[in-house]
Order: sequence, then structure tokens, then C-alpha cells
Amino acid sequence: MTVRWFGKAFSRFSTRDADRCSRQLASATSGRVQAQFRPLIHLPALAVLVFFATQAVAAVYATRDVGPWVVSASSDGQGCFLTRTYPSPRATTVQFGLDVDGSNRLTILNANWSIGEKERLRLDFRLSKAAFPRHLAIGIAPEGKKGFVTSFGRTFPGIFAASEFLRISRGAVPVEDLRLDGSGAAMVELRKCVDRQREARAAGGTVEEDASGIPLDPFSVKVRVESTK
Repeated sequence: MTVRWFGKAFSRFSTRDADRCSRQLASATSGRVQAQFRPLIHLPALAVLVFFATQAVAAVYATRDVGPWVVSASSDGQGCFLTRTYPSPRATTVQFGLDVDGSNRLTILNANWSIGEKERLRLDFRLSKAAFPRHLAIGIAPEGKKGFVTSFGRTFPGIFAASEFLRISRGAVPVEDLRLDGSGAAMVELRKCVDRQREARAAGGTVEEDASGIPLDPFSVKVRVESTK
């Protein structure tokens, strides 16, 4: 089942394509740069850019809309993603991924951009709650849309959720000015999705989702036993 995050432009984006993007990102980084992006580089297929979800993943967490955002699970079971595509003329796509280990990545894509694959960029990121000047990003080009991917610290999801905007620039050159309305509610749902992935991994398999939230095998999940004394 192809996720509808990016419409027809990404309907043919396959696991093999995501593998290639991951390899290109890894080969573009070395030394201190590679160390900074280690959570990005060593993720399995679709952990950096996830545009395709399998039916098995849908069993763990069904893709859903939260305001202008789409929340969906990665097909490798490593985490979940928020996605939003803004209207024309720029039609920029934003994807924020959060993994079960707490690492995260931000991907920005735009068909009009001329960023080269594996190009190293120093960009200024300013949110209403924080600023990240001259932050490292790596150029990518999946399915005709060029852009970049970057990673932030573990406090970033909270900053992203509480911020009203995200402004990106290359020195004095503006790159994007994006509204983040609805990101708070979307982040709450994203964390629920990640919890489902974490629960499935702890159970050693797929945990079916239903309205009750009861796992397929409740006794395979480790729980803390309260003392009766």
C-alpha cells in the first residue's frame, strides 16, 4: 500500500529507492560530519526517507490525518513520521521523523530547488521557540524533488511541537518560511505511533491495532509487577 504523503510524484518511490538514498547519504558524510549524522546513516531502509508503507505496518499503526499533517509509521518498524505539503507556488514538503530510540530527522523537499545530492549545506533554522544557526544538512533528490535532510537533538520534537513557524535561510538568502499550525496535536499523535512501534518491537513481532488498544499477545510484553506486600 503506497502512502499518500507526497501524491503521485512519489507513488513509485520503492524500498530500493530509499536504500539508494540512504547509501548516498552515508557516502556523503565522513569524519566529524559522519559522527554528527550517525543516527541518520545507520538506520535501515526507509529510516531517512520513508515514502512507502507495507500492509504489515498498517496493522501496527494506521496512517491518519491530524489537521494539515499526516502521521504514518515507517515500514521498517523503527519509528514514525509527520508529513505536510504546503500549497503552490512553492509546494514545499516537510517530513519530521521520530524513532523508537528517540533520534529524529527533518526532511525538506521542493521540486524547484537545485540542491545537489550529497551536497553539504550550512543552513540557519529559526523556530518561534529556538534557533539553530549554521546547522549541517545533506542534499538529497528522491523522485524528482530535491531537498535536504538534517538531524537535531532529543529536545527538538518538543520545540517543533510548540513552535508557530519554521524559517530557514542560507545566510541572507531565505529558503523557506513555514507555518507549523497544528504541529502540537500532530506531535502527540506521532508519539502514540512511536509507542505502538516500540510495543511491537518489545513483543518481538507485529502488534495488531484495534479500538481497545489491546495487543495481540499481552503476555509477550514485559510489565512492571507491583508488590502485594
